[in-house]
Amino acid sequence: MLAVRNIAKRYGDVIALADASFDVRPGRIVGFLGRNGAGKTTTMRTVFGLVAPDSGTVTLDGRPVDDEMRRRFGYMPEERGLYLRMKVHEQLVYFGQLSGMDKGDASDSADRWLLELGLNDRRDSKLEDLSHGNQQRVQLATAVVHNPNVLVLDEPFAGLDPIGVASLSKVLRDFADRGASILFSSHQLDLVEGVCEDVAIINEGVVVVEGTLASLREHANYRRLSVEVDGQPWMPSIPEIRVVEQDGDAHAVVDSSVPVDALLALARAAGDITSFSYEPPGLKDLFRDAVRE
Repeated sequence: MLAVRNIAKRYGDVIALADASFDVRPGRIVGFLGRNGAGKTTTMRTVFGLVAPDSGTVTLDGRPVDDEMRRRFGYMPEERGLYLRMKVHEQLVYFGQLSGMDKGDASDSADRWLLELGLNDRRDSKLEDLSHGNQQRVQLATAVVHNPNVLVLDEPFAGLDPIGVASLSKVLRDFADRGASILFSSHQLDLVEGVCEDVAIINEGVVVVEGTLASLREHANYRRLSVEVDGQPWMPSIPEIRVVEQDGDAHAVVDSSVPVDALLALARAAGDITSFSYEPPGLKDLFRDAVRE
């Protein structure tokens, strides 16, 4: 298990991390979420030793993470970390060797990943000649070419079309199924919700929410409610319900203590129920609650 414990980092008067703690268990995909500047990238760089924390620890299976351990990590930074004028296959082999593979094994693995990610016909192309989305796929290939047991990815879905998103999601799922610990950040919460099982939400340098997405949704103290009666939107006149408008999305929320049967009874008394939806909040709702001013 990858464990981040109480890491703090200050740059002059700017507090990048205050007291961040969370776990990434083997075989699990953790969505690491937060506003811009919340501390996500600093945390990821700390995991890789690119940033030295002022305090706190990063451990893997109870041992401090050292350089040898990090050779078994895969890292996909938000910014391009590749050589623009280097050929794609040559680049993958080079990064595989940096992670301890011999040249033959690195070449075989590069062949496999180029085929897996739909890049086989661009193996001899220079990176600068590829589209943004294909460059993102090459960046992913360099992160996984050495078959890491920990994957850390910063905005991996950026610039990918739906086919690329599906391909990346499958790669993450396959690595998790083999027991890898996976941490990735993204602002595309709908994609995170479709891929991750666990979430950690950081706000102003502190992890304020952590747990399984299913549990966080189920234990939220409210539910989203949408009802139509006689073909028209309808809302019961009770104090436990309110309308929330966020980013142009207006919806009703009701306290989870209100029994759904009671809501149904009120709706039936008002007329013929055309539609009725009562469900836990989604990831966007949980995120907004966690980072609310």
